[in-house]
Amino acid sequence: MRIVYCGDIVARSGREALFNNIPSLREVYNYDVLIVNADNAAHGFGVTPGICRDFFEHGVTAIVSGDHVWNQREIIPFLDECKQIARPLNHPENLPGRGFCEIELPNGKKILIVEVVGRLFMEAVDCPVQAIDKLLKNYTLGRNVNAIFVDFHAEATSEKIAFGHYLDGRVSAVIGSHTHVPTSDAVILPGGTAYQTDVGMCGDYSGVIGFDKEVPIERLCRKFSGGRLLPGNGKGTLCGVFIETDDATGKALKIEQIKL
Repeated sequence: MRIVYCGDIVARSGREALFNNIPSLREVYNYDVLIVNADNAAHGFGVTPGICRDFFEHGVTAIVSGDHVWNQREIIPFLDECKQIARPLNHPENLPGRGFCEIELPNGKKILIVEVVGRLFMEAVDCPVQAIDKLLKNYTLGRNVNAIFVDFHAEATSEKIAFGHYLDGRVSAVIGSHTHVPTSDAVILPGGTAYQTDVGMCGDYSGVIGFDKEVPIERLCRKFSGGRLLPGNGKGTLCGVFIETDDATGKALKIEQIKL
């Protein structure tokens, strides 16, 4: 299976970077699955149903989220309606939506797409390890699913790396998101799982993690700031990753960083 994943889409610049580059992504990678992280797609905070529909109309297969999933109130009922969007798996089970998407492709192949958030330097959530272990009791690579893709939306690099090693051999890929800065450690782990600590973002890199630089500089120079973060409106850059897996085993054959 050929998978392209695009990192945190930040506001309009990120959305345009995605839409403008989808034709070249198709041509170069001939992907079966296109996954995007929409945690910052709506003016930098969360995502709306309208933006989700726009993604799907442009050919996106599935959407994952993160710690801003609840920021736009109108998304809450949509999480129950749409089976192609995953909110964090390790949030309480009685919340709207699900922490995973099970997608059957036109060619009959199946992929499980999972969203998990970290705990270090993040808001309190349930244990990511217990949540993923419970889910994976129902899925086995090469048996009832051809690939398992996990987005780990977390702050600490050490937590992401440990999580990747914990799942090595049990899933096809563990790709980190949330910090908006791409790391240069894309690798296939010993057990056959593709891994990258952070895929980066799709957005305006001329400021601070997709936002205009003035307010972040204020916050750096003094303890408080009366300003509100505003998304950068410059030309966006798309950062993502390409992963190819063996359909029989679900293990990764290739991982390649993308920057367009």
